[in-house]
Amino acid sequence: MARGLAWILVALTAGLFFLSTPSQGADRPEVDLALVLAVDISNSMDPEEQALQREGFVAAFRSGAVHDAIRKGTLGRISVVYMEWAGAAMQQVVVPWTLIESSADALAFADRLAAQPIRRGPRTSISGAIDYAMLLLDGSNAEPMRQVIDISGDGANNQGRPVTMARDEALARGVIINGLPIMLKRGGYWDIENLDLYFRDCVIGGPGAFMVPVREREHFAEAIRIKLVREIANLSEPLVRPAQAAGPSEPRMGCFAGEIQSDRWWRN
Repeated sequence: MARGLAWILVALTAGLFFLSTPSQGADRPEVDLALVLAVDISNSMDPEEQALQREGFVAAFRSGAVHDAIRKGTLGRISVVYMEWAGAAMQQVVVPWTLIESSADALAFADRLAAQPIRRGPRTSISGAIDYAMLLLDGSNAEPMRQVIDISGDGANNQGRPVTMARDEALARGVIINGLPIMLKRGGYWDIENLDLYFRDCVIGGPGAFMVPVREREHFAEAIRIKLVREIANLSEPLVRPAQAAGPSEPRMGCFAGEIQSDRWWRN
């Protein structure tokens, strides 16, 4: 019952957000890309990692490489929203849908993001993040040629519905999901081995979907910039392909790895 009420509150919150924005007008501009940046703020990430993550996205939107990628698109503009997520009932828009078609627009987006506080929350619901991102795409302020959800996270889904259900519903609607698995520290109770393979097999998908694993703190900002440039430019050769394109001899990850860990924790 509590879980159902939580989902109702999430949906109502998203609906009120859409109604309060000008994105529902009849004259929605065409854009090359509608991009949802879905950023993990779960407690499994320490404050330093969260700061590196936020700084990485801010730096990326201040980067000339990202500005060039936007300008060189077919239409030369994109629409971006930055949201944070943790457990099944914790998703929050930090910077709402923003049309970016110039360096000044991108810099303003970066400044607005940099000014927001960094929050934290319990549990990890990648499925909840995908579902909320789909609601955001429905309320976009533009008509996109492509729709992408960009998921960053340092753990497996351990709350909410199965991640593959949320992913597959998004893919069925033509949305691409890319990933940024954060693997800076391993060995904690909630960590799973081979998080990059979990993202490959259970999270990302769609034509040209890819992920960029982060294994070193000093590479965090670079990984975010590389991924954004590839998403915006729609580059056809992904760095790491989703499970559908993996070789038959490559290892596979169980997509209930996080739920199994959570169940063990509660039993203990």
